[in-house]
Amino acid sequence: MVLAALVGLWELYRWVWTSAGWTWPFRVDDTSMPHVWRIAKAFAEPAQVNQPALITVLLHKTLFTAKEAAAGFGLGAVVGFALGVVLVHSRLLQRGFLPYIVGSQTIPILAIAPMVVVWVNPKLPGSLQGWGAVAVIAAYLTFFPVAINTLRGLQSADPRALELMRTYAASRWTVLWKLRVPSSLPYVFSALRLAATASVVGAIIGELPSGIQSGLGGAILNFNQYYSLEPQELWATNVVAAALGIVFFVIVVAAEKIVVRRAPENVA
Repeated sequence: MVLAALVGLWELYRWVWTSAGWTWPFRVDDTSMPHVWRIAKAFAEPAQVNQPALITVLLHKTLFTAKEAAAGFGLGAVVGFALGVVLVHSRLLQRGFLPYIVGSQTIPILAIAPMVVVWVNPKLPGSLQGWGAVAVIAAYLTFFPVAINTLRGLQSADPRALELMRTYAASRWTVLWKLRVPSSLPYVFSALRLAATASVVGAIIGELPSGIQSGLGGAILNFNQYYSLEPQELWATNVVAAALGIVFFVIVVAAEKIVVRRAPENVA
């Protein structure tokens, strides 16, 4: 239903702008906004001569990018959660490190990606060469929302419950896993939903300086060169990239329903 509405809005916008001859905010024609049916048709046509259908090529590239994004998402989530746990137990560390954690996200990822490739690749075993560095770049975009929301979630524990556990001389480890972590789950999963899509973006961007042609980043670079002649191929690649981000998002939402439903406060 939503997809049909988006397609209808796309074609309606295209028809109105071409009929009226409007050029703001951009000129609408077959290059800037190809028909939806042309984009859909492109999936069944070969991307180049003597190659399989575009959808086959993009599926292979999507699986490769998904591998990078999943590794980066996992690494970033673990690092972000660990940072949140460490910072919640020390106000001194919060004051000292939070400004740098926030500042790390103000640096353009395109400026960092080439340096990460140079730093990380030589230290990885042969099987991780290339795509391992891309996973690190994806993790860079993933860890920040997880760290900040984990810290906020761990701090959201009921002060009365904290005082009660201290009264019973509960250890920090017990307070963390019995009280703080369950209280933080809504915050953590909110961050994971953002991080899931960010990991896909990070993987695609990371493929550009890595020279990797096996993923969606390489496909975007390739089809961008022929955009003026075959714009539907680049649009088709963008659709697949968006679909991959949605899949990651849906997986996190499904995991949230399972984990939160089994949380102690939700078990009768």
